[in-house]
Amino acid sequence: MERIVLSRASSVSVSEEDIVEIFIVRSWKPLALRGLAGVLFGLVAFLWPSITLAGLVLLFGAYALVDGLFTITAATRQQAREHAWTLALEGLIGLGIGLAAFLWTGMTAVVLVNIVAFWAIFTGILEIALAVRLRREIPGEFLLGLAGGASVLLGVLMFLWPAASAFVIVVMLGCYALFFGASMLALAFRLRRLTSRLETFHDVPRSHLRSHHGTA
Repeated sequence: MERIVLSRASSVSVSEEDIVEIFIVRSWKPLALRGLAGVLFGLVAFLWPSITLAGLVLLFGAYALVDGLFTITAATRQQAREHAWTLALEGLIGLGIGLAAFLWTGMTAVVLVNIVAFWAIFTGILEIALAVRLRREIPGEFLLGLAGGASVLLGVLMFLWPAASAFVIVVMLGCYALFFGASMLALAFRLRRLTSRLETFHDVPRSHLRSHHGTA
């Protein structure tokens, strides 16, 4: 199998089959959007520390919906089925949790904490599993693992502190969202640079990559 060296000074290499099979080319934009959504959510949480419980539920619901939508978008761009299903499952969980936040009127703080904890732990495990599978395929996969670890940590803290006040929940969610968003943005731009390097230095034309995309 022919290997394409990603840079003359780098030891990282992938084959053309790898390029179209994993999410190097196809997922950097959805990842960047997930990261941007996380950072914005974190900033809003810190800029609105006196948010009411009802407002916090709606804010988290909106974030879960947006994150789930972008994750499903990334899943539709995968040719490797195992990667696609992992992302799709993570996205569907986010959409479900987001809808529950909007439709469950009168949600108590304890219920919100349990919902956030379940969402964070489950999606975090999926992100860590995906990072492990991608450890030999893309550079920077540790960023996805860090994001997943942050999700699991948030979920564990939520379960250990079920009676947390709305202010404490806001602080925990804000810290998590900023870290998660920054990790996703860093990974997205790292993959974007990798794509540019392939096209610039090794004559992998955009039309060639798009032709593969069209057959996915």
